[in-house]
Amino acid sequence: MLARRLLIRTHVLPLPHSRASSVLTRHKYDVIVVGGGHAGTEAAAAAARVGAETLLITQKIQTIGALSCNPSLGGVGKGQLVREVDALDGLMGRAGDWAGVHFSMLNRSKGPAVWGPRAQLDRGRYREFIQSELLSTPRLTVVEGSVEQLLVSEPDAGRPGKHRVTGVCMAGVNEDVQCTSVVLTTGTFLSGALFMGQTMSPGGRMGDPPSSAGLSHTLREVLGLTVGRLRTGTPPRIVKDTVDLSLATIQPPDKQPTPFSYMNTHTRVQPEEQLPCYLTYTTPGVDRVVRESIHLNTHIQQDTKGPRYCPSIESRVLRFPGRRHQVWLEPEGLTSDLLYPQGLSMTMPPELQLRLLREIPALERVEIRTPGYGVQYDFVCPTQLFPSLQVKKAQGLFLAGQINGTTGYEEAAAQGLWAGVNAGRAALSLPALSLSRTESYIGVLIDDLVSRGVTEPYRMFTSRAEFRTSLRPDNADLRLTPKGFEEAGCVSAKRYREVRRVGEGLNEGLAALQSVSMSATRWRDTLDVTCISEAKSTPLSAEDVLQYKDVSFEMLATALPEVFSPYMEFAQRLKIEVLYRSHCERQKKEMERIQEEESLQLPQDLDYLSLPASLSQEVREILDRVRPHTLGAATRLPGMTPAAIVHLLYYVTKAPHGGRNAARGSTNLGSKQFQNEENRGNVHHNNADAKLCTNI
Repeated sequence: MLARRLLIRTHVLPLPHSRASSVLTRHKYDVIVVGGGHAGTEAAAAAARVGAETLLITQKIQTIGALSCNPSLGGVGKGQLVREVDALDGLMGRAGDWAGVHFSMLNRSKGPAVWGPRAQLDRGRYREFIQSELLSTPRLTVVEGSVEQLLVSEPDAGRPGKHRVTGVCMAGVNEDVQCTSVVLTTGTFLSGALFMGQTMSPGGRMGDPPSSAGLSHTLREVLGLTVGRLRTGTPPRIVKDTVDLSLATIQPPDKQPTPFSYMNTHTRVQPEEQLPCYLTYTTPGVDRVVRESIHLNTHIQQDTKGPRYCPSIESRVLRFPGRRHQVWLEPEGLTSDLLYPQGLSMTMPPELQLRLLREIPALERVEIRTPGYGVQYDFVCPTQLFPSLQVKKAQGLFLAGQINGTTGYEEAAAQGLWAGVNAGRAALSLPALSLSRTESYIGVLIDDLVSRGVTEPYRMFTSRAEFRTSLRPDNADLRLTPKGFEEAGCVSAKRYREVRRVGEGLNEGLAALQSVSMSATRWRDTLDVTCISEAKSTPLSAEDVLQYKDVSFEMLATALPEVFSPYMEFAQRLKIEVLYRSHCERQKKEMERIQEEESLQLPQDLDYLSLPASLSQEVREILDRVRPHTLGAATRLPGMTPAAIVHLLYYVTKAPHGGRNAARGSTNLGSKQFQNEENRGNVHHNNADAKLCTNI
């Protein structure tokens, strides 16, 4: 396997001990993962790390790890997810460090809590890394094939669910493949259809067929799941030599790349080897081509919901006529002769795509290698899932990625990892685990999906997290790696030892900062700074001084090397910890309150429509449709009032029937606390951003 730390810059991936095949050698596994995209690869690797014998079924082994759309990773919100996936020993962060060709930290003008680590990737290198890791993972077998349908039987008594999934039926395989858990990560392939102009063909990605129609039939007709339809698209790929980059604005990378993985101190690419990106803009000519081609564009005329935050150029022109839109010209690899025009996803006929491109500065003589196209695909309304990502109606069936209504590599990988963890644990007869929105962006993502559902492809932003000053990209290892090792079992002992070392070093560094105290005047003289006011009469600790914007830990270590130089490795992290420490302390009470609510589980067999509690019919219907797993999840449902939460809390904790059926947990949440909620309004969710899948 590839060295986890990239201090030694080897440029050749080792040959894996391949367990890939086109022929099955056994027909019984603990976990079967269907789909080899970003969700599927993380799910398969996580299930195997947990200890489950795992089978990954993919249409083509050569496309495992393929970047189907943009050649980039991370960003604001998304970068936090990559860091958390890495903290749980996932693949994505290390793959990004291996394949990155342009690293940048977005949002540096704002606080470190909302910085967004991002990288442009070499498509080939990323794919090679993921394949190498998967094919050398113990307990993981990878096979080429297509799943025609799920095997469904009667449910196990005493467990929630109307059905039990026991395996899959593969095309061309005479014998069914049995398992305890199945993870579906079908991406855009579930009844996928490709659109270009007025042409439509079945498929989930150009050159690849869609998943079997039998799989959609099983989900809809056999399991009775609510299934909807979403759409997305991708830009044309353009030939770099036909672009006049002198007419675009150069966007250089960071001088020193910041790795995604906590296990890496460097990236594979040297700082001076990084490639730049370029920025240009649309013109009125682009608007004209879009308007003149609408009648030839089937995809854009349909009502299927597309991504709000990554819309096609046709959607943007129609929604914001006359506006100038950014177009980023991004490299596809160190040796690639192609550029990716970020912001120009389009589905018009190829000849009109070329005409549109040539209306943009720097692209007047551009040539297209591969035209853009649109994709429509089925998704399962995610309110039908538990926080473990298991389907409520089907024991042993887990869903992750775009099948749950999300968009983006990072969102898919985060779901895949957690679904893989829980699928593996279920197969090993271990209880399911959930991540709270108070401890991770992954928890925010999953809670938003299962509590609120989606009406358009879901994308992660830092604004979705209530406690983003605590859920920072710099501390995901401290937040999640111990849980991944001690509870989930998906983290290696090597990574666990490293995070303990880092945690101890940070604590010692903070103690050192608190141990040194001087007057303001002496600090000004010692550090040769003017930002510290001489008017301060009380002594200041080094921790207090480090909170000043113009004071760095390096300055302290230079002035007092005997005290601070041992902690130079943690210089930036100590600065960030000091900046947010007091704010995080103030947030603790609110986080503890939400954790208490999350600890009170709601019985899944409650008959909300006839519950003897003072609930409106609207609230009853919401609860019956979504069936929230915990009281905390119920508080975040759109349409739920603080008064309704008070009555629900009273019933499940005080009423004789509710008290017997409520799961064990913190049941001492008094109604006075929720009366306070009623006075100040429900702060848990924004109704305008929290629509359920009621229109499917």
